[in-house]
Amino acid sequence: MTPVAAARAADPERATLDKAADENFPVAPFFLPRSWRDDLMAVYGFARLVDDIGDGDLAPGGADARLLGVSEEDAGDRLLLLDAFEADLHRVFDPAGPGPGHPLLRRLRPTVRRHALTPGPFLGLIAANRQDQLVKRYETHDDLLAYCELSANPVGRLVLAVTGTSTPERIRRSDAICTALQIVEHLQDVAEDLGRDRVYLPAADMKRFHVQEADLAAATAGASVRALVAYQAERARELLNEGAPLMGSVHGRLRLLLAGFVAGGRAALRAIAAAEYDVLPGPPKPGKVQLLREAGVTLRGKG
Repeated sequence: MTPVAAARAADPERATLDKAADENFPVAPFFLPRSWRDDLMAVYGFARLVDDIGDGDLAPGGADARLLGVSEEDAGDRLLLLDAFEADLHRVFDPAGPGPGHPLLRRLRPTVRRHALTPGPFLGLIAANRQDQLVKRYETHDDLLAYCELSANPVGRLVLAVTGTSTPERIRRSDAICTALQIVEHLQDVAEDLGRDRVYLPAADMKRFHVQEADLAAATAGASVRALVAYQAERARELLNEGAPLMGSVHGRLRLLLAGFVAGGRAALRAIAAAEYDVLPGPPKPGKVQLLREAGVTLRGKG
């Protein structure tokens, strides 16, 4: 085991939270009030851990399974782990109970109480990861949007709840942004997802662009795959534009945070375009300078 792997095994909570630095968007940037940063990191820790369970990306050594009460021999059963994680989540919302066993859920408990958060968004994220174990392909764009309603939109709704800014219109705009970010991540990870026997490119669109799954396994993308990726990227761009007015409805530091979400998505789309929509060699990702430039453009209401 490498020193990094050993450190992750020894402290699975820290290993999960450290992944925030690799996201397409800022999770809890320094300019936010300390209380917001703590709460947003608690929400992130939950969302990242449930995704890691669903993807089989837990820290080595089985510490997370043990914390959830899952035996070593069952630690590879993702559905069983998700069931155990959901049971531990319910302890977060039980004021009379003993409290959750996993430290990331213990971290979440004060956030839930402080903001009177409800279980719904958290259960949606768990449901999305259950679906990942059972549904490997999506026939239409609408099918994919229904998946994003579980896998992405709850995160934005939790951000609004933590910052005390939820309204029906803001939730609608937030959903558009979060779905767009999920689609962008799918485009960046086409090759990685295929390695997990998952395809998030709608089958109807693959047929329209004459793309076979074998084409997605190539070292580089042909013209048809590039055209398909460009088409999906434009859909994500339209959703980001639809959600962008959310920024104008809030002020101060929250506006900066939301601009970071939108800018992260737009910068990732520019990186995909700069790669000429060839996402198969690896995920095209923007650099920090590009992210900052995009954030400035987004805050000025352009781009």
